[in-house]
Amino acid sequence: MNMEIAALSQVASWPNADRRTRIVLANQFMTAGLEKEGFEYFSKLSASMEGDGLLLALAGVFESRLEGQAVAAIAKLDAATSLDLGLPHYYRGTSLAGLPDCAGRAETVVADLEFVLMVKDQFPPGFMRPVHKALSHAYEILGRTDEAAQERDRASHLITDYWGNPDDGFRFARQRLVEYAQGVHVAQGYDFSDVSFVITDNGVVAIDATSTPDHAAAALRELRKITDLPVTHVILTHAHWDHVGGLDALTADGATVIAQAHFPHEVALQNSGPPPLGYYLPRGETRRGEVTPDRLVESRESLTIGGVEFVLIPIAGGETEDGLVIHVPSRDVVFTGDMCMPYLGSPTLAEGSAQGLFEAMQTVMDLRPRQLIHGHTSLTENYTIEAFPGLLASLRDLEQAIATGITDGLTLVEILQLNHLPDALRDHPAAVMPYLVTRDNFVQRLHRQRTGYWHPRGEGIERFTSAELAVALDLLGGESGAAFSAAGKELARRGEHALALRVVNLGLLRHSDAPELDDLRQSLLETMVARNQMLNPFKFMHYAALANLNLAPAE
Repeated sequence: MNMEIAALSQVASWPNADRRTRIVLANQFMTAGLEKEGFEYFSKLSASMEGDGLLLALAGVFESRLEGQAVAAIAKLDAATSLDLGLPHYYRGTSLAGLPDCAGRAETVVADLEFVLMVKDQFPPGFMRPVHKALSHAYEILGRTDEAAQERDRASHLITDYWGNPDDGFRFARQRLVEYAQGVHVAQGYDFSDVSFVITDNGVVAIDATSTPDHAAAALRELRKITDLPVTHVILTHAHWDHVGGLDALTADGATVIAQAHFPHEVALQNSGPPPLGYYLPRGETRRGEVTPDRLVESRESLTIGGVEFVLIPIAGGETEDGLVIHVPSRDVVFTGDMCMPYLGSPTLAEGSAQGLFEAMQTVMDLRPRQLIHGHTSLTENYTIEAFPGLLASLRDLEQAIATGITDGLTLVEILQLNHLPDALRDHPAAVMPYLVTRDNFVQRLHRQRTGYWHPRGEGIERFTSAELAVALDLLGGESGAAFSAAGKELARRGEHALALRVVNLGLLRHSDAPELDDLRQSLLETMVARNQMLNPFKFMHYAALANLNLAPAE
């Protein structure tokens, strides 16, 4: 069993586990192709927690995927809907649609899922994609062909709000303007990052600026439906290009640009680093550029703009050294930028500070805000102020486990395989998912910062290219493309899709004319997209780009 599933299986069994943890675990079982294991897990958990409609429904979902178990599965799904409204109906509808002819219950599928659509705002983000797919099938069976066609256009097997393509880049949500507090609006889905607007008595203060002028202008046009006041200030939370690249669209009225004192250093770091991965930026855009703020903030200060106080607090982590937290006391809101980015800095740049993150989190908690607004939608949704106490305690615990592992001579992979779950998580269910999303990246960042380039067991002493490794594996496989294909398929059957993809990629270096390897690679890439949709957005974006997927916004 892979580490993510092992960790989720443990925390999802805790009595106070939240629903999202159990839903994410179910998705990991499904996308790994581990239906039998998923059925066994949720059947046992459901039996130990009688009366829980979600757990009974998930047991029915997995049982419906096992040969010859449809009748028993449907009984569980029906029973689950009598225990709870909402998710059990979602799972019954989508599961019945996956059975031949909807198991003769297409009307039930339609009733369940039309109800789900009526109350979709109560469901986790992205859950509507499979609803449209299931409804399309049920409508077709019932002869409602026009409705089936409409639903088919919205359908997908993914259950996330993420979308993107090479031309537009990656987005975390559909386009929307969300008001988190009076006069505090956040434009989500217009860019890889979010841009926020605080309306004051005589103007608008923008927090960050997206990655391109076109994207910033689109977000501003949406704000113009609410106010025509000019943008008087742009406060930048840090210098990453997805937060500053659209400045020109926001400074047309002569807005003052404010950033932290280390901003120029961070710009220089980006300009000297490697290109970003995946759909980070739209085609043709670069993260290299020059931005010169009008004002740099060296220490904590208060600034009143249009009658609204903005407290500017420089931080040295966790993502970049030029972080700037913005507290708006009258709105009970704190803008945190990307200090909680789960990669502890961009995974392609030499940055990130664990100690800086700890200090920044404590600083924010001391402000006691009602609402945190991060630089990306998924961070705002998951890294809430309620999660901070448990998350901070757990990450401090993890840091100690990493330090001990390094001292004991463990390799990076061996530390990752410890699958460390701090005890603090048991009392802080809101911190579980943020911790698991952060954990492996945190381990990799600290290990890289605190060790050299030679490691125990001889790792790093000799280096080999992928082409050289492909030659060695080809010798083992009898110089046959079929051997790579067979190994990839078997690893995938075991749920080891990332390793299978590595093997197939090596095989293609030796057998580039093997169509079976090409097809298998595409299938594995799409599986990796699905497996990362709820836990690792950067991996999701990376694999989607490799698979050349064009993902439409969820409706």
